[in-house]
Amino acid sequence: MQSKDESTMSRRELPGWCALCRSRCGQIAVVENDVLTSVKPDPRHPTGEALCIKGRAAPEIVANPQRVLHPVMRTRPKNDADPGWQRIGWNEALDRIAENLRHVAASHGPEAVAFAVTSTSSSAISDGTKFIERFINRFGSPNNVYATEICNWHKDFAHAFTFGRGIAAPDFANTGCVVLWGHNPSATWLDHATGVAAARARGAKIIVVDPRQAGAAARADLWLRVRPGSDGALALGIANVMLNEGWYDRDFVRDWTNAPLLVRDDTGRFLRASDIGLSTGSELVAWGGANGEPVLYDPARRAYSGETSTLILAAQPAPDGIPCRTAFSHYTQMCAGYTPARVAEICWIDPEQVRRAAELMSRNGPVCLYGWSGIGQHTNATQTDRAIATLYALTGWFDAPGGNVGLAKHPTPDISGREFMTREAWSKALGASERPLGPPRNGWIRSDDFYRAVLDRRPYPILALVSFGANIAVSHANSEMGRRALEALPFYVHIDVVPNATSRFADILLPSSTPWEREALRIGFDTTQAAEEQIQLRPAAISLRGEARSDTWIVFELAKRLGFSDDFWHGDIDSAYRHMLSQIPVTLEQLRNHSQGIRLPLQTVHRKYARIVQGGFEGFATPTGRVELYSERLHDHGYPPLPEYVEPPLGPRGASDVSDVYPLVLTTAKQPHFCHSQQRDIPSLRRRMPDPTIIMHPETGMDRGISEGEWVRVRSPKAAIQMRAAFDAALHPRVVIGQYGWWQHNERLGMPGYDPFSTDGSNYNLLIGDDLLDPISGSAPHRSYQCEIERLKSADTVKSVAVRSKNFV
Repeated sequence: MQSKDESTMSRRELPGWCALCRSRCGQIAVVENDVLTSVKPDPRHPTGEALCIKGRAAPEIVANPQRVLHPVMRTRPKNDADPGWQRIGWNEALDRIAENLRHVAASHGPEAVAFAVTSTSSSAISDGTKFIERFINRFGSPNNVYATEICNWHKDFAHAFTFGRGIAAPDFANTGCVVLWGHNPSATWLDHATGVAAARARGAKIIVVDPRQAGAAARADLWLRVRPGSDGALALGIANVMLNEGWYDRDFVRDWTNAPLLVRDDTGRFLRASDIGLSTGSELVAWGGANGEPVLYDPARRAYSGETSTLILAAQPAPDGIPCRTAFSHYTQMCAGYTPARVAEICWIDPEQVRRAAELMSRNGPVCLYGWSGIGQHTNATQTDRAIATLYALTGWFDAPGGNVGLAKHPTPDISGREFMTREAWSKALGASERPLGPPRNGWIRSDDFYRAVLDRRPYPILALVSFGANIAVSHANSEMGRRALEALPFYVHIDVVPNATSRFADILLPSSTPWEREALRIGFDTTQAAEEQIQLRPAAISLRGEARSDTWIVFELAKRLGFSDDFWHGDIDSAYRHMLSQIPVTLEQLRNHSQGIRLPLQTVHRKYARIVQGGFEGFATPTGRVELYSERLHDHGYPPLPEYVEPPLGPRGASDVSDVYPLVLTTAKQPHFCHSQQRDIPSLRRRMPDPTIIMHPETGMDRGISEGEWVRVRSPKAAIQMRAAFDAALHPRVVIGQYGWWQHNERLGMPGYDPFSTDGSNYNLLIGDDLLDPISGSAPHRSYQCEIERLKSADTVKSVAVRSKNFV
């Protein structure tokens, strides 16, 4: 916090970065008399080329009259629309919280306390996330309602089933072809958007796979208007063309994927050398040599016993009478079923576009590819990521200049506190037995598992929740079950900048500061190697408002009260920052004296998989040490080892009775105006998008007698809500896009809020069920559901206006 003399200076400009989303754009805060008056891009920063409308709304976010500015405590029952908040002091609030958490842990175990942490990609929680994770792990709870299964899990963790790591950084500066798959950086990652625009201006080809012609799709060389939920079939179809035409990097596939390894027909597992008496070790077997013979492969050294140039990709031998096929044969046979004609039928695109995509990717290398929530919010999300990842492997551009590159990073200690958790503790995560390879392995649980543990006490009771900014009632499927669970929850603490639809059920509500009111340390800014070199301590631009405190301060104070002080640097945040910097030749004092940040050079190393280490190769962090077209790990857990396409069960090609009643494919997408369910209370943003809308093709509206701009009812097999109709002639007539995250009123504009638990409201997630999920990750079908739309009757319209005139929170 600034001193009085500092805070009364007439005008200052302080460099930092915007913490509101994944882009973390370099930003200069303009302060006059301790008031944040504006923000502007910082061109000296490696991510400071531009600011989006959300970032520029910073002064309004700070001055928002709806902010929580003091700790408050509930005085009325949880089923009362008015919590009856009563102001209390910080000491009382923290003491009450610590006492309740300690009591629950002592009586039912630490797993009976759940946590919820909002997305680091769409909120300023990233300033303190690692410290929050440390607190959760030190407390001993394996249950964090993190929503990763509908956000980043597939690109950052399911991707590892193929490449042994999360998706690498696209090298926009050197690429010849950019593939954006379910990723619109104009709305989600501005630094990516500027990178794509620069690549296009330089002559790179742009391919966009998206049901909407949004962002870069409007200027793409190829826009694939894929049916929501059918992306896996498209990826397999493009791969099929590349394989048939020989438009793939055969040397990379042979040498660095597990394509040559033999798979037993009888067990579906890789053939071991011990199976045919060639070794007692763990070597796997390929087929090659001048005369066709077994070639041993050692996964530990990630090396073959002979030259890879003789390996046969499509071998189908039977050594010692054991029929086998190579992983490549399995993969190519599966892809062969996805001809352009079949893909066109499944995905609702032109068959020639499938071939065109393969041609562009094959003839315009290097190729970089990035996908995000657009491929992750479906019941087939994990295998869809696998299909796209294996397609990308065919290009051979992984970790090559212009491809997806593993950037060098500064060495930093892991402060997340995973060392505090035991294997037994992790095994208690809700959903761990149902999804042993999914997010519960990291203690990230689904909201529906949390709800059941509260309502039914299955598999054990959850008796308390501590939430850092999460809005699970609006952001997760099955909002009605969420309401019942939150009402039944014995103890709930919520920390946030403003109240939200979920915090209404809290017992204690704590005020979190905005990022312009606190220091924050960031080591590396992702995206490019230059950004990764940046180390910066963002200063507090203005004084704390009210009694708001940073999430980090709150965690450290709770840690002290729970006896964890020794593990939290005795409550000294500066000491924690010094620990984070301990392996880097820069000090906290230097960073405070250089608020624009310090750049320490890092060297990008390409094709790290080919580095020679300990008599072998670095390879990939997969079980075979190669890019895995065929995953024995998935097979051993009962999942398909190949990226098989499975139709969304609640889709137009699924249950016919559902499609007859609900003929439209319902999907959603992030809007550039808001961060998920936040900021409808910010005037400059709400003016741009005043109402929740459902976007459809004009013919779709005309067929239903709907005019653009009128309020309509959206019905799904789960529920019904109300939205305002908008038209987009670029959409497929059977696809509609509903906006999610609507509940908030806007006090300064006099614009209404929407009851998130009422069919007269506009909560998109009331429409989405959680009974059909991705079997590996647990992802819900937020972007591939079924619905119908109808005009509101006059009586409904009157009722709708009444609902929209009340402030819900």
